[in-house]
Amino acid sequence: MYPNHIHMYYTYPNSHEAYLYSPPFQEEIYYHGERQFGGFPSAFPPPGQGSTAGPPTSPPPSYVPQQQVEAFAVDPGGIRRCLFRYTYVWLRGFEQFWFYPTFVGRNSVAGYRWTGFRWVYFGIDLRQIQSFTCF
Repeated sequence: MYPNHIHMYYTYPNSHEAYLYSPPFQEEIYYHGERQFGGFPSAFPPPGQGSTAGPPTSPPPSYVPQQQVEAFAVDPGGIRRCLFRYTYVWLRGFEQFWFYPTFVGRNSVAGYRWTGFRWVYFGIDLRQIQSFTCF
């Protein structure tokens, strides 16, 4: 009569409550403050997630630029000048990649990250960025 995921139980004789059960899932593992929006490639970011500009139509440059020394934390004003430009990002923890930012918030930046094969929508906390350079 009821679907398998809804179980009826009674805690008190005159009280009826429904216990909604969802099957367990495997949680994705991300670095602190980092989220990658995978799945099928989309021309647009998820609703309410910034600009409606899509990913670049071509791959990023094929070289890795020289890392610049950053003495202080990355601020939104600094990375804002890189909006809609190819940007190479070095994260704390030695991860580095090409990025195409389309949105800069107070504490985060979002855009498209190059996986080596395609662009995927990606967001990250500014505190995780060690340095960046844009072209």
